[in-house]
Amino acid sequence: MNPIAGILLIAIGSIGAASFYVPFKKVKSWAWESYWISQGVFAWIIIPWLFALIFIPQGELIPVIRESPSSAKLMAMFFGSLWGFGGLTFGLSLRYLGVALGQSIALGLCAAFGTLLPPIIAGDNLFSTTSGILMVIGVAITVAGIIIIGYAGSLKSKEMSEEEKKAAVKDFALKKGILIAIFAGIMSACMNFGYEAAKPIEEVALAHGTNPLFQKNPSLIFILLGGFITNLIYCGFLNIKNKTYKDYFTVSGNLFMNNLFFTFLAGLLWFLQFHFFGMGSSKLPPGMAVFGWSILMALNIAISNIWGIILKEWKGVRTKTIVVLIVGIVILILSTFVVKLG
Repeated sequence: MNPIAGILLIAIGSIGAASFYVPFKKVKSWAWESYWISQGVFAWIIIPWLFALIFIPQGELIPVIRESPSSAKLMAMFFGSLWGFGGLTFGLSLRYLGVALGQSIALGLCAAFGTLLPPIIAGDNLFSTTSGILMVIGVAITVAGIIIIGYAGSLKSKEMSEEEKKAAVKDFALKKGILIAIFAGIMSACMNFGYEAAKPIEEVALAHGTNPLFQKNPSLIFILLGGFITNLIYCGFLNIKNKTYKDYFTVSGNLFMNNLFFTFLAGLLWFLQFHFFGMGSSKLPPGMAVFGWSILMALNIAISNIWGIILKEWKGVRTKTIVVLIVGIVILILSTFVVKLG
């Protein structure tokens, strides 16, 4: 156990997660659905297999997959497909709100509901125990933080001209973006269910000599496959409806390779959050391990807002608006730890 190393590893993953949408700024002449599913192919299909092949003992990955219970693999895919709705709408929330606002709202809800939903589904009375009450209080704080951040977004919308808003976030739409971010945060919590369902796969991986640092890699193959299927169906529908399937073969060869490179880079950055989260969590002592997910979400929120400043998403707003935003972010980060404390 090495808590400092664990937090640093999780922080590396957070940098990737908070930064993954930035390479999309370099994608040209492709519609959102075209570049979103392109990064999905890399993040949810290619990279999970590649990392599993690298970090699972040589020749053991196929036996691990073959020996893992079918029920665990199917349930991991099922929850992955539900998470896929969250991943899909998460991308839309960033499209309409920007990196800072979109990630703050969606990730805050993801952290809260990822902890709150399991006991509710299990039929537990949350008000009968101290831990349950703390979880409810934490979610209430999450909602308060999101309301404050949403208020900062409304101030931003009033203070910036349409030209400034479009320059900062091309498709900025506050109300639509907040509703989508809320849905994304709730559905993204299904990733936790996927991890729980995939525990038997991790046990088989460990039995085949896998380093505990990388025991979650085989599980991600199935969880992310489920998410990919959901996103493929929706993006394929949009490609046909909007006739944007032409994006893939009407651009020049150089532009195609440019777009492929930056969407694949986005996919790699996105995947790194879960790879390093798995590594970092294995380094945390039992007393801290419960906060691993909160640490990831808190760091994601903080780093995404740093990117928001770098990308000038809040350029031109008054100091009061920035103060409101910071207060909301601090409350949101605090809420993730209160929920996990419960």
